[in-house]
Amino acid sequence: MASVTINNVRKSYGKFEVLHGIDLSIANGEFVVLLGPSGCGKSTLLRMVAGLEPITSGQVSIGNVLVNDLHPKDRDIAMVFQNYALYAHLSVFDNMAFSMQLKKVPKAEIRRKVEWAASILNLTPYLDRQPKQLSGGQRQRVAMGRAIVRDPAVFLFDEPLSNLDAKLRVQMRTEIKELHHKLATTTIYVTHDQIEAMTMADTIVVLRDGDIEQIGKPLEIYDHPANLFVAEFIGSPAMNVLTGEVAAEAGRPVLRANGVTLPLPSDANVSAGQIVKYGIRPEHLRPGAAGTGFPAKVSVVEPTGPEIHIYAEAGAQEVCSITQDRIELSPGDEISLVPALDRVRLFEPATGRVINGPAEVRPRPLMRA
Repeated sequence: MASVTINNVRKSYGKFEVLHGIDLSIANGEFVVLLGPSGCGKSTLLRMVAGLEPITSGQVSIGNVLVNDLHPKDRDIAMVFQNYALYAHLSVFDNMAFSMQLKKVPKAEIRRKVEWAASILNLTPYLDRQPKQLSGGQRQRVAMGRAIVRDPAVFLFDEPLSNLDAKLRVQMRTEIKELHHKLATTTIYVTHDQIEAMTMADTIVVLRDGDIEQIGKPLEIYDHPANLFVAEFIGSPAMNVLTGEVAAEAGRPVLRANGVTLPLPSDANVSAGQIVKYGIRPEHLRPGAAGTGFPAKVSVVEPTGPEIHIYAEAGAQEVCSITQDRIELSPGDEISLVPALDRVRLFEPATGRVINGPAEVRPRPLMRA
């Protein structure tokens, strides 16, 4: 195991800079997920740590060793790719043993390590099979086993579940997390899937356009997003965001947003006439008794089993409400929606910067006007 330190790392292709000075410290044994939309630079950053992409400027250290100029094979890392990268003509055993065979490791040691990894990954019955005889999930476990037997200081995963169907992705998420608990190896995992990030990470690093927007534990980022981008990117269905102007009503501040009057939280820290964006997650916007909250007209009702998703028009804006109550609603019905005020997040329209919430969250992200 080893820590990973990324210090002011930049990456350019000609005049086009895709990473703009990344600073990141990953502790020994930590599971860190690099999360962001396509093109944000997360895979490029991972490949720079692996040595598959040259670093334009800055430093990458694994443990106490500066690795900028080290060949990938000398960095004590193991990488698991999206496409498995297995040798089709070799058995599962030989795929997992391949790197050790190249290094002339004694056969008894190779067998011990492969059988140990196979037992962890439930691959023991398949060691004599070829990849074409395996399911997608089994092939991904073989790729993981090939990485495990190297006993690396750092595991690198580059969107390893993207080629799997939904059920297998859920299963493999659990297996990778269990594997990390067993091995406690420092892990950097790249994904654009915020559910993967939330369920697997010790720490999430949210990237956008080559910059880090926020770093934190999954629930910290979900509950206290540092800016509007993070708030809207994390969560499914996405956070409701309504734009309005602060006003006073009956001696208390409210937000008037396209014909809807919204109550403001006690820590709003806004003034009359100020334009703000009002964020509330669907599960914190619940149907209430008539006359409470604000009115909305139901447009779509989606029962999912555990929950009911209600999409409604509030003034000129669509909002989503999630409830576990078995209420009967139809398109066109009038309902009242009640926001949990302690869960409301307010944002500056120009910068996306969060206005309220824990003070320690607000200075952390890199903001662009």
